[in-house]
Amino acid sequence: MERYDVVIVGGGPAGLAAALGARRAGAKTLLVEREARLGGILKQCIHDGFGLLRFGERLSGCEYAHRYIEMLRGCGAQTALLTFVSRIEKSGEGFVLTLVGREGLRKVEARALVLSTGCRERTARQVSIHGTRPAGVLTAGTAQHYINRMGEMPARRCVILGSGDIGLIMARRLTLEGAQVLGVYEAKPTPSGLSRNISQCLEDFGIPLYTSHTVTRVSGKERLERVTVAEVDARMRPIPGTEQELECDSLILSVGLIPENELAEALGVPLDARTKGPLCDQSYMTLVPGVFVCGNALHVNDLVDYVSESGEAAGAAAARYVPAACGLAEVSADGGFGYVVPQRIDTTKPAGKTTFFFRSLAERGKTRVRMLADGRELCKKTYMQLKPPEMERMVVDLSGAGLHAGSRLTFVMEEADT
Repeated sequence: MERYDVVIVGGGPAGLAAALGARRAGAKTLLVEREARLGGILKQCIHDGFGLLRFGERLSGCEYAHRYIEMLRGCGAQTALLTFVSRIEKSGEGFVLTLVGREGLRKVEARALVLSTGCRERTARQVSIHGTRPAGVLTAGTAQHYINRMGEMPARRCVILGSGDIGLIMARRLTLEGAQVLGVYEAKPTPSGLSRNISQCLEDFGIPLYTSHTVTRVSGKERLERVTVAEVDARMRPIPGTEQELECDSLILSVGLIPENELAEALGVPLDARTKGPLCDQSYMTLVPGVFVCGNALHVNDLVDYVSESGEAAGAAAARYVPAACGLAEVSADGGFGYVVPQRIDTTKPAGKTTFFFRSLAERGKTRVRMLADGRELCKKTYMQLKPPEMERMVVDLSGAGLHAGSRLTFVMEEADT
């Protein structure tokens, strides 16, 4: 049986960075990817805006992935493409993975695992759209794959449900290819995508955005013929009498992403109900010793640069991992936060600068975020505004916090003086 220090599952941006981090830390590393090429979703992202933080350049997603693939080739990590992980079992102080690929079935052993499995898109059935099952109802990522990788047009006259970033980018992409985008419909009272994408993808192209609206029904036989849209109330329930039918041949869905964590659940890794990803400490180790997580499998990120940052850190930490007892301090937040990651701090690991990611639960003006360690203020930072679609990053030096097992770190939001 082949033995590795670190096995990484998933060859997207997080997995590429994790493999690089593990190899640079001296670990014998295997990167397992189910597709024929590395890069994950970046392979179909031809728009720019990637790499500003990591490389100081505006790269396309393809260029960004290519940079990491070239760095990975030079560091000596092994890869297994067109390979699926069918099973992971705990074995002593390590793990045994059953892999199915071009060479058939084989087993490998790992001292530590990094799960970089990314996320998947919600479908029409998961958001309870009623009606028939015609062709022409597809997710934004699928539409992007058709256009950018296959050279096929999935729509001529379409409606987009959801204002997530992929949906906004596809509204622009479809328009540039000659399709008519009737509008972007968002059930929430505010957009779900980044402000820059609202401006560059919708406003610059005259594409209307309808907030507090949703699609309630799709109609058509073999191909989609029309959708029914309606206004929604504060609880996002359709308001009777506001229905309107729109003739179209496609409905593009951008209604949220769900971290892929079937393998984590199979290993008994506890998940956070808010992020839908694993609970982890400051080194991205889950509550199952030896299992690390990074990228969108942990929580959905706005920028690929942050995905790579967590990937490199998780890979390096996995390379250094040795079984040992840990003492966890819990991280909590008041009601103003959507979530905070990491959710635990291992007090047996060297204290130092720790990066926390968080989202606000609602739009806020000038806001002060305070961090308390067992009730004592450790640090504070003021933000001019907070929006749920825009993830925030806060670096805190924990070296003087005096944390111990059972300590509690608490994040608090309060209105800042204007």
